[in-house]
Amino acid sequence: MLLKHFFTEKIAHSSYILAGKNGCAVIDPRRDVDVYLTEARAMGVDITHILQTHLHADFISGHIDLAKETGAKIYAAKSAKCAFDHVALSEGDAIELEDMVLKVLETPGHTPEHLSYVVIDKSRSNSPVGVFVGDTLFVGDVGRPDLFPDIARDLAGKLYHSLHDKLLKLPDYVEVYPAHGAGSLCGRAMGAKWTSTIGYEHRFNAALQIENKSAFIKSLTENMPPAPDHFSRCSDINRQGPARLADLPIMEDLSAGQFKDRLSDPNLAVLDTRSYHAFAGQHIAASWHLDLNGNFPTFAGWVLPTDKDILLVADDYKKALEANTWARRVGVDKIVGYLDGSMAAWAVAGFRTSRIELISAQDLHDMITGDADFVLLDIRAPLEYEDNHIDGAINIPVADLRTRHNELNRDKTTVLICSSGNRSSLGAGILKQHGFKDIYNVAGGMTGYSAAGYTRECRACVNPHGSRFFTNFSEVKKHWNTE
Repeated sequence: MLLKHFFTEKIAHSSYILAGKNGCAVIDPRRDVDVYLTEARAMGVDITHILQTHLHADFISGHIDLAKETGAKIYAAKSAKCAFDHVALSEGDAIELEDMVLKVLETPGHTPEHLSYVVIDKSRSNSPVGVFVGDTLFVGDVGRPDLFPDIARDLAGKLYHSLHDKLLKLPDYVEVYPAHGAGSLCGRAMGAKWTSTIGYEHRFNAALQIENKSAFIKSLTENMPPAPDHFSRCSDINRQGPARLADLPIMEDLSAGQFKDRLSDPNLAVLDTRSYHAFAGQHIAASWHLDLNGNFPTFAGWVLPTDKDILLVADDYKKALEANTWARRVGVDKIVGYLDGSMAAWAVAGFRTSRIELISAQDLHDMITGDADFVLLDIRAPLEYEDNHIDGAINIPVADLRTRHNELNRDKTTVLICSSGNRSSLGAGILKQHGFKDIYNVAGGMTGYSAAGYTRECRACVNPHGSRFFTNFSEVKKHWNTE
């Protein structure tokens, strides 16, 4: 038995190759599958099995492309009712791979149709060695059940039983192989370590210390991070079977003139992927802004219109290709062109540009302590805002600005702040699309504002993927188990 781990940054996705001497299984593959084909070739094994733990919500899976490339069978939950050719699995089924057996557990909770695969390496023992838990159990966390709001409490109850009556019944030494790590929104606050053991999680995972079922359900259905729009969309695409990458539109290179001509099409949007500093200095009017170096895929899937073709502005062709790859990983499949020569070519052509005023932490503090009349808009998530914010700031999470912009006065000066400047740049672009003109973005965000000494350090800003239990471990356990 040989295990190979693959970690996809930004979406914090873990996938795996489980190999024997001649064949291997790929567990929860990402959409662009060349990485698995290359590794299997290097290992001298054939990809014979493709295992899905569940219908992934935060990314488009590569099961269709990988099956087409290799002829491997896809294995998925019977209850998922997948529309593509697959082997349907239920509780108690087993998959044989040379000397290994993968026993199927139904572990609903994060999603209704979730499976876990318990691995036994018969060449060494008849006892389990590891378990592919998908998004049921993470390092330091458990899967969130609120992606299906209408049945969130029911799923949370099922998650409790999946954990306590199934996974935690495995021996303490069994290794845990989750499908996500720190940075994913499929949980509340995962640890940065990629793998763990049943015993360690049983003892130290904060969510697993909540022994009372009602308290467990409450903890996972209240005050959860926002769920991005594409989560439900990706789940359905993965159920139906994603379009193959080879069948998606080719991204054309467009001169500034060609790019401008395309802007007359009302069914087209512009996405600028440069840094927020570059976007602020000069951009094409009505552009969306998502810094490629930030949490690009999550917000691309979350906010970009899915009913329009998209033209890219990037630093260069290599960055445009990178942006297109990330966009496709979250189901944004209609990027049809990019601006050759970037904004320099646009400027040389003499075309009109737009801009956003950038200000420093000191500038903001001067405005706050002076007599400036303005609206301070904090566009971070509610948990970040509650942990620490500037007095008088209005909190509207950035994705919500698409529909809640009417709550603001577009004739007033509006200053946007987030943790760094990236999300507030996205927010500034959204407000400009809706007629706001006097807009400022705080460079460095709350991180810079606290570094300048104007407020205490924001715990969520400093450690964005850390625990949201802002207290010590024993207090967490005591609080929830006395609820």
